[in-house]
Amino acid sequence: MSGDKGRSGAAGERGRGPEGRGGRGQRGMERLGDLLPDAARSLGLEDEMELAAAMTAWQKIVAERIPAAVGACRIVALSQGVVTIEVDEPIVAQELRLRGPELVTALRSAVRSSVRQLRVTARHV
Repeated sequence: MSGDKGRSGAAGERGRGPEGRGGRGQRGMERLGDLLPDAARSLGLEDEMELAAAMTAWQKIVAERIPAAVGACRIVALSQGVVTIEVDEPIVAQELRLRGPELVTALRSAVRSSVRQLRVTARHV
């Protein structure tokens, strides 16, 4: 029986060494969020990742700075530093236009993109 303990202990240790990791060597774990930008770039999805990041940041910025506009405006496009915001009500469009410089600054600091302008459009129902 003591021989069985030795084998099970060695098998357990074998899985812990570099050779037990499928031949990947000493490479450590990496965060998925750190891997996504390179993966997106290699797949040609960098623009979509940038847009998704801007959309997420926009929701937070609006919730913090203009709570009454939450749910009434959304980013629909991001191209060459111009963010297109679609709004449901003219009053929301007016508020976003008035606070445009402040919102551009907040969005620019929240995303990697070089946001330089907001374009506000009314949703046609």
